[in-house]
Amino acid sequence: MFAVFRSLHMKLMLILLLLITSLMAVVGAFLTTSVSSFYIDTFYEQISAVFSDDSDGYVSTLRARAAEPDGAAGIKEMLEGRAGSLGIDYRTRNYFILDGQSGTYLDGSAEASELPREQTANLLTARNAVAQGDSTLVGDRSDITADYMDAAIPIMGGGNAYIIYILDNKDTVTDLNSQLFLIIMQALVIGLLISVLLSFLLSKTMVGPIEKLTAGAERVAAGDFDSQLPVESTDEIGILTGTFNEMADVLQATLAAVENERNKLDTLFLHMTDGVVAFDHDSLLIHCNPAATNMLHRSVPEGTTYDTLFGQVYPFQETLALQRPNYAEAEMEVGDRTLELFLAPFSDQASGGVLVVLHDVTEQHRNEERRKEFVANVSHELRTPLTNVRSYAETLRDAEGDIPVETSNSFLDIIITETDRMTHIVQDLLTLSRLDAGNAELVLSRFPFGDAIESVTRANALAAKQHGHTLTYTPPESLPLIVGDRSRLEQVMMNVIGNAVKYTPDGGHITITAGSTEAEVWMEVCDDGIGIPEKDRDRIFDRFYRVDKARSRESGGTGLGLSIAREIVQRHHGTIALAPHEGPGTTIRLTLPIGGPSNPI
Repeated sequence: MFAVFRSLHMKLMLILLLLITSLMAVVGAFLTTSVSSFYIDTFYEQISAVFSDDSDGYVSTLRARAAEPDGAAGIKEMLEGRAGSLGIDYRTRNYFILDGQSGTYLDGSAEASELPREQTANLLTARNAVAQGDSTLVGDRSDITADYMDAAIPIMGGGNAYIIYILDNKDTVTDLNSQLFLIIMQALVIGLLISVLLSFLLSKTMVGPIEKLTAGAERVAAGDFDSQLPVESTDEIGILTGTFNEMADVLQATLAAVENERNKLDTLFLHMTDGVVAFDHDSLLIHCNPAATNMLHRSVPEGTTYDTLFGQVYPFQETLALQRPNYAEAEMEVGDRTLELFLAPFSDQASGGVLVVLHDVTEQHRNEERRKEFVANVSHELRTPLTNVRSYAETLRDAEGDIPVETSNSFLDIIITETDRMTHIVQDLLTLSRLDAGNAELVLSRFPFGDAIESVTRANALAAKQHGHTLTYTPPESLPLIVGDRSRLEQVMMNVIGNAVKYTPDGGHITITAGSTEAEVWMEVCDDGIGIPEKDRDRIFDRFYRVDKARSRESGGTGLGLSIAREIVQRHHGTIALAPHEGPGTTIRLTLPIGGPSNPI
């Protein structure tokens, strides 16, 4: 079934059917709207011709008759005289004479039951005119969507006030539109039949040459380039057929040329993600890709020799003498990069040469060094508390009750403290591991940035008071809502403010400020504590790095807090860094995007 709808025959037929249907729908809508608009315009033109222009004194006479005791009867007599001008046919269009104050039915060409159940906008306008005593205010606004047309004209004379209300139920328009719809549907059916016939004729004319082109393309895909398609016309299909024949000839020649270069190209681009440099049998440059140029930190112009680039790393002749698939390995330093080289001959023939693949292993070496340093730091951080635990535990065991209870409890407190410290280290390591592996998903929500700061400030208030610090946070006039993981960001704030409390000598001052721009919010924590030496400023976010190791261990720090904070902030696409600070102490600035991370990991 779907194959039928994918055929060109069916597509052409559907296009023509849709075209005819759309055209008839537009024409029908236009005619229906035009008929309705014309009928409405005619209605209000008739009303305006009778009541707006008082050149013949008709309106003045109506007002005079309204002043009479039986004004409704006089007005009805005059309306009957102008029934033709008003289009009153007593079937679809009638007039009604209403009381000007209450709007109740007094007389008319039809019964009161023909009036609308609810008073229309035009009738309300006329009643307002009577209430205001303004006889020029006429209710004659049209509404093409309503199922009726109406006009209300206030007539005031003497102490009497009446409303002439003319109502047309649009039955004439409805009948005319129904007839138009039947005509349009008949034309649509005829148009659809014609479009089906035309679509088959057009498709037959077009599909034949295209099917021949398809057959020719299948032969070319199978490797047959000798068959030429006959050009049977000079139109676009004929031009396409001629172009196809030329393409087959060019493709055949190109494939022949590519086949001759296959062996060299297969080896040349084997490691295209890395740098690739090729030399001919005379050690002259054949090819150097952009990656190799970038790794070598230099331009490699045509005519460069092997000895210029790699002569000191591995001799050219020894590489050329290697038998495939053997290859040589070497390393070279280029600036601050370490490159691993793979050298191999790309052909055993005299026309061969040497291929050098460059692989940047700088980051691998750095990662290895970081891994060794990390293992050493973890071992050191765990060995110290383990040594203390073992020492005090052995002391308690060997004493066999000879140690006073207070001393014994003190030893146990130390063991518990050191155990908690190891637990914190392990927990921080697990958190970093999850962040590195991308397993710590962010729970994003929209929350007030200022509330988070105030919450963390209150949480640190007791610790600051115990140290005699003055902890100050003056909220700005307004801080926006931001998108982020509130618990994680509060963890970052807690770490930064907690560090300020711990590493500021007793009686210090800690000031928290915050603000926002159009796209970001920021928080700064400023203290007048011990500060950070210039030589340590670039490393404070490294894992296990501490400026004052003795004070850090004394306060229970693991050296991982700022590393975790930086990982969390970076996952929010924000920044955390040291800010310029005058005098003793430190200022750390946290900046976050208001809209949250655009693509959270």
